[in-house]
Amino acid sequence: MNQNKLVSIIMPVFNTDKYLKEALDSIFSQTYRNFEIICIDDGSIDNSLPILKSFENRIKLIINDKNYGTSESRNRGIQLSKGEFLAFLDADDIWEKNKLEIQIKEFNDKPDLDVSFAYMQCFISPELSGDARNKRYCPPDSVPCHIPSSAVIKRTSFEKVGYFDTRFKNIEFMDWVNKAKETGLKIETLNDTLVFRRIHETNVGIIDKEHSRSDYLKIIKESLERKRKNNQSSGKINL
Repeated sequence: MNQNKLVSIIMPVFNTDKYLKEALDSIFSQTYRNFEIICIDDGSIDNSLPILKSFENRIKLIINDKNYGTSESRNRGIQLSKGEFLAFLDADDIWEKNKLEIQIKEFNDKPDLDVSFAYMQCFISPELSGDARNKRYCPPDSVPCHIPSSAVIKRTSFEKVGYFDTRFKNIEFMDWVNKAKETGLKIETLNDTLVFRRIHETNVGIIDKEHSRSDYLKIIKESLERKRKNNQSSGKINL
């Protein structure tokens, strides 16, 4: 029964002291209780590390000696983890309290499931001023999403794909999902809204659009190239 399986929750943290406690509280409030939390402070220069240290009796804490980025930090957390399932929560996002319970039940009901996603609802962070709010797009309705905060992944399935590619600074998870699809993993998205994604002034993808765009194009190009090679090796001909 998957309902008793340990879930390892990996949380990279970089300068999110405004939102960190709320993110952690949304984990502590989960109705599914068999989990471990691994937080990786990725060279924060704000108050994030002291906040993490205040929870040291409830989390496993990794302190990077400099800022390595989310992909390297996630990999370090996974290496330390022990769970049969992996989940990810970005330090500025929030989980619905029954997120893990619903998704682990889905794995229990569908033994061949490899990756579970859910819907997310975006929200504007309360501290944003009127001008800053007007510059941020926030979808009014919840939407299906393949972002880290939405995912629960079987460890054995994750290992078939491999660790996150540290070449990609912001969107390494997109690269991993592409590879998971190419590997043939069974991926489903639940209709439940289980993740709340915060829109604020320092969202990584917003402040580093140029780098994200470059990585996005590289990920698409490499995915197409892998598919072409696979088609050639299997004897398929695309007309």
